[in-house]
Amino acid sequence: MATLNFKGKSAVWNHHLSVPYHTLEKDAKKSLKGKNDAENLIIQGDNLIALKALLPQYQGKVKCIYIDPPYNTGNEGWVYSDSVSSPTIKDWVGKVVGKAGEDLTRHDKWLCMMTPRLKMLRELLADDGAIFVSIDDNEMAHLKMLMDEVFGEENFIAELIHQRAKGGGQAKQVVKGHDYILAYLKRVDSGVVLRRVKVVQQNVIIRDGKEYLRNDDVVRKTFGKYDKTLGDRRCFYEELEKLKGADKKKEIDDKLKNGEFVLEKHENGMHVVVEYLPLDEASSKLYSIIRVLSEEGKNDLDELDIEGFVYPKPVELIRQLIQAVTLKSKENDIVLDSFAGSGTTAHAVLDLNKEDGGNRKFILVEMEDYADKITAERVRRAIKKKDYATGFTYYTLGASIDADNLLTGNLPTYKEFAKYVYYLATGKNHPDEVKIKEREGFVGKGENETIYALYKPSMEALKTLAITLDWAQETHKKDKGRKIVYAPACYLDEEMLEQYGIKFVGIPYNLFERTT
Repeated sequence: MATLNFKGKSAVWNHHLSVPYHTLEKDAKKSLKGKNDAENLIIQGDNLIALKALLPQYQGKVKCIYIDPPYNTGNEGWVYSDSVSSPTIKDWVGKVVGKAGEDLTRHDKWLCMMTPRLKMLRELLADDGAIFVSIDDNEMAHLKMLMDEVFGEENFIAELIHQRAKGGGQAKQVVKGHDYILAYLKRVDSGVVLRRVKVVQQNVIIRDGKEYLRNDDVVRKTFGKYDKTLGDRRCFYEELEKLKGADKKKEIDDKLKNGEFVLEKHENGMHVVVEYLPLDEASSKLYSIIRVLSEEGKNDLDELDIEGFVYPKPVELIRQLIQAVTLKSKENDIVLDSFAGSGTTAHAVLDLNKEDGGNRKFILVEMEDYADKITAERVRRAIKKKDYATGFTYYTLGASIDADNLLTGNLPTYKEFAKYVYYLATGKNHPDEVKIKEREGFVGKGENETIYALYKPSMEALKTLAITLDWAQETHKKDKGRKIVYAPACYLDEEMLEQYGIKFVGIPYNLFERTT
């Protein structure tokens, strides 16, 4: 396999391994209560750091990743700058690559920015998951070679064509109306096939002009009581029978109850009955050309009265990609977008769940300042407009916790440290920070153990803190179960640790070992 060489590659190829873990700080005011609000996440901050913070809980669990990174056109003036001159990215390249970064071309800088992020995304992707990356001609060739190295050339699925315009484009010689979406599987031998759902549509005029979705009781009451011997659906049946033939009442009735027939409204004011076939009959392979005009993305935002974002991706485009890899919608699949932009990916997840009754969850990461006012606000308005029961939790990046910081005296507060060790011990965010008790060293309850941390944000104090016999006996009186204890030192031997049900994790050198 051919490999891609670029300036700075040696500095960034394994950089993702040295990115320090950061805590995630919940912002209750910017969060939205609702069903699954703890499972849908919107994170504001550097996406590389945010992805590292997600690893303990989500490594190997994300079913579908879609990202729309900067295309590196060199153009300025975008809300999300479409070039690597974005201040956040420019600052990151300078720190990681050092003075060599001053000599890098814009292509080198872009590749230095993308490499560790793609590597982190691969860690998060499930074995039966897929990743889709939008791009245009500026970095298409470079991205394809980079993804071949990161994800494996054998896991390349397709170079999808997104027809975004009927004509136009910036090229001087060719009228260009498309971009690309590179599609890779985590493991091609997992047997995953990217599919689309076939939909059979039949035109039906609804005489009262009202819209009805998946509600058989409403349908029964609405379509006229013209003949009691035929029940109260005669008008509805008459319209369908013209298209599907006579004696279909029982079949239609069953399909309405099962949700296989759904009444939906078209733009022309007509109504249709959409027939959703069973998955084993309905699915066919995803087409390599997806025709969804970019203007639909702007219309999606206009409907929510969201301003300030110039080129949002259309909901329908992302919906098709997500559905292609999450057809079995009852499986709580996680969808991740770490270049969230205007929040189209979350909007697509919400609409797709409503459409097929799915339980997909979304995670968005946006590093720019508009993460709340545009990204999260778009999701809030989409939920409110369509009366979805869904919610989300809004996070910002908290303190960095690593051995170097601890050894040099850059110490987090007890609560920050406690939340992080809980994360390491359980793979989950802390459910209730109020219950953290610094005086007792109590962090929280896991599924099968209690987590403790003997820690103080003081180098002098850390030199004297240790698991002692007195502490073990006193704690064991109140908690006779299994205990994971993070501490700088331990004065108990293995036999006594076993007697008191203690697993000792040393600070800082053993801090990052997973205990589960």
